[in-house]
Amino acid sequence: MAADDVERDRVDPSEGDPGAVAAPPGGDNVPVPDTPDGEPGRGRARSSLPVWQESILLLGLALVFAVVIKAVLAQAFYIPSESMEPGLVKNDRILVQKVSYWFGGEPQRGDVVVFEDPGGWLGPGEDGDPQGGVAQVLSAVGLYPSGGHLVKRVVGVEGDVITCCDERGRILVNGVPLDEAGYAKLDQAQCYGPMTGTCSWTAGPVPADKVFVMGDNRSHSGDSTEQMCTEVETECVPGREFVSDELVVGKVAGVLWPFSHARRLTRPDSFADVPSAE
Repeated sequence: MAADDVERDRVDPSEGDPGAVAAPPGGDNVPVPDTPDGEPGRGRARSSLPVWQESILLLGLALVFAVVIKAVLAQAFYIPSESMEPGLVKNDRILVQKVSYWFGGEPQRGDVVVFEDPGGWLGPGEDGDPQGGVAQVLSAVGLYPSGGHLVKRVVGVEGDVITCCDERGRILVNGVPLDEAGYAKLDQAQCYGPMTGTCSWTAGPVPADKVFVMGDNRSHSGDSTEQMCTEVETECVPGREFVSDELVVGKVAGVLWPFSHARRLTRPDSFADVPSAE
């Protein structure tokens, strides 16, 4: 028989036998993947973390995220006294945003800001931080309102001169009277700056990188006016009434809690006509 006749008699097993399997390309030595239990021909299963490990990982990521938010973007605080009534009530939970003062931004007239105690400004019961292990941990990551800070409204910025008061009892900034009836509370006071004991005083010019602040409850607020030196004080340090911009944590964006009082805070229009300091 000729050699070519022999080659023609050979056939692919897959053509002649329906049950046969064709040889894989490349010869008979192609490896077949094994399964974990040793059975050939099956893919290896992908492993995953146990549920408890995934939960711990997610919790850790959430805490890191919360710390970053507190340090950079926003932080929760509470109102420790009635000094900002009627707008902010004692025990209100507020959200302070820090973005406005990024990249050289500074507090503006009319902003309600939270700042660290410059030293001796806080009254009894106003300087307490959260008590207890859980509260302290949550406060550290910005998930629980912290104490040791004050919240006031910026009335004067660098170069401004603040005067109390005109014949209608209004505060003047750079000679322009402020209409504060929409947000400030007087009680029985005769003017919008009674904490000095008189309605005749002047503060400023405000030094560079500092602000002059006042509480909206003008008769009950430990603010810049209360820190001013009076004629009868002999050991008073002039300038202690101004707050350094470095102590300002951020601007109050709104009230978070209680829900019935939740709202967004905006800058009053009364400051719009105040001219820049000369």
